[in-house]
Amino acid sequence: MGEYYEQYSAYVFVRDADAEIEGAPASPLDVVGLDANKDYIIISWKQPAVDGGSPILGYFIDKCEVGTDSWSQCNDTPVKFARFPVTGLIEGRSYIFRVRAVNKTGIGLPSRVSEPVAALDPDEKARLKSRPSAPWTGQIIVTEEEPGEGIVPGPPTDLSITEATQSYVVLSWKPPRQRGHEGILYFVEKCDVETENWQRVNTELPVKSPRFALFDLVEGKSYRFRVRCSNSAGVGEPSEATEVTVVGDKLDIPKAPGNIIPSRNTDTSVVVTWEESKDAKELVGYYIESSVVGSGKWEPCNNNPVKGSRFTCHGLATGQSYVFRVRAVNAAGLSEYSQDSEAIEVKAAIAAPSPPYDITCLESFRDSMVLGWKQPDKSGGAEITGYYVNYREVIDGVPGRWREANIKAVSEEAYKISNLKENTVYQFQVAAMNIAGLGAPSAVSECFKCEEWTIAVPGPPHSLKYSEVRKTSLVLQWKPPIHSGRTPVTGYFVDMKEAKARDDQWRGLNEAAIKNKYLRVQGLQEGVSYVFRVRAINQAGVGKPSDLAGPVVAETRPGTKEVVVSVDDDGVISLNFECDQMTANSEFIWSKDYVSTEDSPHLEVESKGNKTKLTFKDLGMEDLGIYSCDVTDTDGIASSYLIDEEEVKRLLALSQEHKFPTVPAKSELAVEILEKGQVRFWMQAEKLSSNAKVNFIFNDKEVFEGPKYKMHIDRNTGIIEMFMEKLLDEDEGTYTFQLQDGRATGHSTLVLIGDVYKKLQKEAEFQRQEWIRKQGPHFAEYLSWEVTGECNVLLKCKVANIKKETHILWYKDEREISVDEKHDFKDGICTLLITEFSKKDAGVYEVVLKDDRGKDKSRLKLVDEAFQELMTEICKKIALSATDLKIQSTAEGIRLYSFVTYYVDDLKVNWSHNGTAIKYTDRVKSGVTGQQIWLQINEPTPTDKGKYVMELFDGKTGHQKTVDLSGEAYDEAFAEFQRLKQAAIAEKNRARVMGGLPDVVTIQEGKALNLTCTVWGDPTPEISWLKNEKSLASDDHCSLRFEAGKTAFFTINGVTTSDSGKYGLVVKNKYGSETSDFTISVFIPEEEARMAATKPQKGAKSK
Repeated sequence: MGEYYEQYSAYVFVRDADAEIEGAPASPLDVVGLDANKDYIIISWKQPAVDGGSPILGYFIDKCEVGTDSWSQCNDTPVKFARFPVTGLIEGRSYIFRVRAVNKTGIGLPSRVSEPVAALDPDEKARLKSRPSAPWTGQIIVTEEEPGEGIVPGPPTDLSITEATQSYVVLSWKPPRQRGHEGILYFVEKCDVETENWQRVNTELPVKSPRFALFDLVEGKSYRFRVRCSNSAGVGEPSEATEVTVVGDKLDIPKAPGNIIPSRNTDTSVVVTWEESKDAKELVGYYIESSVVGSGKWEPCNNNPVKGSRFTCHGLATGQSYVFRVRAVNAAGLSEYSQDSEAIEVKAAIAAPSPPYDITCLESFRDSMVLGWKQPDKSGGAEITGYYVNYREVIDGVPGRWREANIKAVSEEAYKISNLKENTVYQFQVAAMNIAGLGAPSAVSECFKCEEWTIAVPGPPHSLKYSEVRKTSLVLQWKPPIHSGRTPVTGYFVDMKEAKARDDQWRGLNEAAIKNKYLRVQGLQEGVSYVFRVRAINQAGVGKPSDLAGPVVAETRPGTKEVVVSVDDDGVISLNFECDQMTANSEFIWSKDYVSTEDSPHLEVESKGNKTKLTFKDLGMEDLGIYSCDVTDTDGIASSYLIDEEEVKRLLALSQEHKFPTVPAKSELAVEILEKGQVRFWMQAEKLSSNAKVNFIFNDKEVFEGPKYKMHIDRNTGIIEMFMEKLLDEDEGTYTFQLQDGRATGHSTLVLIGDVYKKLQKEAEFQRQEWIRKQGPHFAEYLSWEVTGECNVLLKCKVANIKKETHILWYKDEREISVDEKHDFKDGICTLLITEFSKKDAGVYEVVLKDDRGKDKSRLKLVDEAFQELMTEICKKIALSATDLKIQSTAEGIRLYSFVTYYVDDLKVNWSHNGTAIKYTDRVKSGVTGQQIWLQINEPTPTDKGKYVMELFDGKTGHQKTVDLSGEAYDEAFAEFQRLKQAAIAEKNRARVMGGLPDVVTIQEGKALNLTCTVWGDPTPEISWLKNEKSLASDDHCSLRFEAGKTAFFTINGVTTSDSGKYGLVVKNKYGSETSDFTISVFIPEEEARMAATKPQKGAKSK
C-alpha cells in the first residue's frame, strides 16, 4: 500500500524589523558577488521595499575577510547604483559583504551577508578547483613562476568598457599574445578629451588581472582609456584607446508602471495587476504598496521585488477599502510611484451564478424531451460546475408541483428528461451552481408538449455563443441539433440582421452550407448591434433556426489584445496571449478550430498570472488551423491566430534560424586599397554586443595582431577590419572573418587568388607609388586636352604640392617647347594653347614638374587614334561654328557660302540640292577660301532653284546648314548676277591705257622726246591728246600717231622750255574712257649750274 498525503499552501509575509533609527530605510536584499578577479569584486543587491518615508540617498558597502569579525566600509560616499566594484582586496583571500541603505534620517540596518567570494581570477579559481581539495585555511597562497629572460610584452587587445556609472567605470581587455614566459602586470591610463593628456591611473600598484575599475572620474566629462603591459623587461606599447565615454549612469531608472487594477480575491486579499514599465532595462521587479482609504499611510505588500505584472496582496482587513500603487526597480534605482488605483473593498469575490435563460425544447420523443438553455450572464466569480433541471406538468393550464429532473448536476447546457408522459404539457426551470453554491432558478419556460417528433429536417442548433468581438468582425460558435432528422446533418447556414431590424430583414452569410460549427463573421459596421441565428440542413432540407445569439455590438474594446506568435532563442514556436481583465477565477482555454486542445499530444499549454502560452512540440502541416484562446469569467475576452501553410513554412524557417543563430552581416567581407597602398579587409555586422569575438583566418590558419596584421573591431557600428601594409606573393589565398556573439555565429570569406590577386597586388603597389609621388610636386590631374570655343586646342593639367622653386617644362616629341606664359600655380592649372591645330601638331606632349623634393611627369599622345579623336572634336567645334548659309551674286553666277572659325582638311564638306548630292562640274563648283566654305553656281538656270544643304562631317556626326534658293530669293540673286555680268563685260572691254607712259619726264632742252604706250578696247578705242587740259593736235614739232589700233606714239623733236607742262592721253570707246596723265619738265644746263653755285654750302656761315 502506498502512502497517502494531502498538500496545503498558505502565503507568509515576513516584514522587516524596525529600524534602529526611526525613519531610516529597511535593509537591502540579495547581496551577491557578480564578478570576481584579483583586483576587485563587483557586488550587487536589490533596493529595499521601505525607504523610511524619504528617498534613499545611496548605499554603503561593508567587507569582512573570512575567518575574522572585522568589518570595514568600502566607500566613503553613498553610491546610488545597486552595483559597486570593491577594490583593495588581497589576492587569494575570501570575503563576505553586506550593504546598508541611507536616507536623510540615517543609515538602516545592514543586509544579510553575502556568500564568501574569493579575490581570484576565474581561470585561477577553476584551476584550483581541479586539484585535490585540502582542509580550508581561510587563505589561498598564489605563487608565480620564476621568469626567464625578459621579453617586453606587446599591447593588450580588445579593450572595452563593460560597465559605466556616475561613480566608476569598469574596463576589460585580453592579454597580449607577445608576453614571454613570466607573469605580466598592467598599467591603466586615462585621457581627458578636452586636454588630450594621458595620465596613469594606477601609478603605485599595477593591476594583475585583465579587468580594472576606475574611480575619481568627473561626472559629465568625456574620457578615453588605454592599457599597457609590463614585466621585468619593461613596459610595452599601449593598447588601442577606447571610444570616447561620457561619465554617467548608462542605465536609466525605469518608468512608472501604469493601469493599476485591483480585483477581489478573498476576504483578506486582493489581486493587483498593472501594465509593466515601458522600455525598462535590467528590470529587477516591482514593489506594491497598499493604503487604507483616507489614512494617508502606505504599507509594503512585498519585501522582495516580484516579476511579472500580477500580485496577490494578503493580510488585508475584511470590509476595509484600500488603494494600491506600484513602482519598478532596477540597478539604477526605484521608479516614480504609479498613479493610485481605484479603491476596492476587501471581501470574498465568489458568489452563486445568476439564472440561466432562454430554455427551449431541442428534441421530443414519446416519453422524453431534450432541453437546451443559455448559460448565466454572471458566473459569480467562479467556474460554473453544473446545472439542475426541474419540471412540472401543466393540465388544462394549471401547473402542478415542481419535480427534480436530475440528482447529479449536468455539465452541458442541454439535458434529456426521461419518464415523461406522452402528449402531456410540461414547464421547466434550470438553476446553475458553482463552488459558492446553487444560484437562483431561471424564469419558468413556455409550455412544451411531450410527443414524438416525426419531422425529417434537423432540429435547431443550440448553445450559440459569440467571441473575439472586434469593430468589424466576430466569431460565432454553436452546437449541433439534438434532433438530426431522418438523415445526418450535412451543414449549417448562418443568418444575421441588425438588432433593431424587422424579421424580414434577415440575410444569409453563406450561400453554401458550411460543415464547421463556427464562422468568423466579417464586414460588420462599427458601433452597430447585431443578432445571429443558425440553421442546420440534411438531405430532407433546412431545419428550424436556433435561438438568437446577441444582441452584440461590433466594437473593439479598449485594452483588447491579440494572440501573438513567437519563436524563442531555442527555436521553440509558441502562441502567446495576455489578458489584463482577468478575475481571480479566470482561466485560459485554448482550442484548435474551436475544439479544445486539452488532450492534444502536439501541444503544451502553460499559464501563469495573466499570461498564457501554447507551445508546439513539433510544428508540422498537421497543425494547420485556427488557434483561439478564451478567458473564462470575463466579458467574452478571446483572440485567435490562423496558422496556414505559408505561416508554417515561415515559422519553421524562423525556428531554424533561432536554433542555429547567425550574426547577420550588413555587408560581406571586402577588400580596398588605402591611400598609402595599405590593404584594408573589412566587413560590417548588423550589430555586435560587447562580448562579440572575431577570429581572423588566412588559408585555414588563424592570424593575430602583430607587425604584419593590424585588427580593429568597432562594436558600436559592427565594422570589423584587418590592415596589411603591403601585399606579397605569399599573401595570395583565402581570407575569412569568423564571428562569435553569444550563441550566434557567422563568417564571411574572400578568395584572392590568380588574376584577382595579381590585380589587387598591382593596384596596391600603384597606390603606394602614388603616395610616394605625391610627397613632391605632382599632377593632381594628368595632361588632357580640350577644344576651345575658338576651335583652338588647349592642353591642360592640374598640379599640386607646388612651391615657388618648382619648375614646369613642356616637351613635344622629346624637344622642349618654349612657352611664353609664366605659371604662378595659384589655381593649380597649367595650360598650353595650340591655335589652328592640324596634322603638323600631331605628336607626343609631355609636362615635367621638378624641384628639390622630386619630379613628376605627365605624357599625352596625340598620334594615330588619339590624334584622330582630337581632330574629330576640332571638326565638330568648327562645324558648330559655321554661320548660316548666305546667297551672294557674282559676275559669274550665284555663290552660297558660310564662314567657320577656321578650316581643316579633316572636315568633310558635302553639298546637296533638293535631297540629291551635287555632282561638281565646271559650272557648279565647291571650295574653301580662307574661312569661307562656298558653292559656286555659274550661269544659273531655273533648274538650279531649290533647297541647298551644306553638311559638315566631323568624322562621327554630320552638321547641316540649309538655304532655300527659290522664289524671290532666286529672282533677286539672278537679277543681281545679270547686272554684275554686264558690268564685268563693260569693265573688260572698255578703253584703257595698258602701260608705257611715265608719270614725269625730265629732259634737257634741245633733246628729242619719244614716248610710246599701249591701249586696248573692244571695239578699238579712239584716242586724243591733251596739254594743260587743252586739246593737242599733231604738227611738225609734236608728232602724235596711233597705229594698229593699240599703240600710241608721242614725239617732240628738240624740246624747248615751252614744252613743259601736263599732258594727257585720252582713250575712248562705247564701254568707257580713260585718261593717262604725265608731266614733261625741260631744263637748261647753264641755268642749273648757276643755281647750284648760288646755293649755300653745307656747314657754311651766311653773311
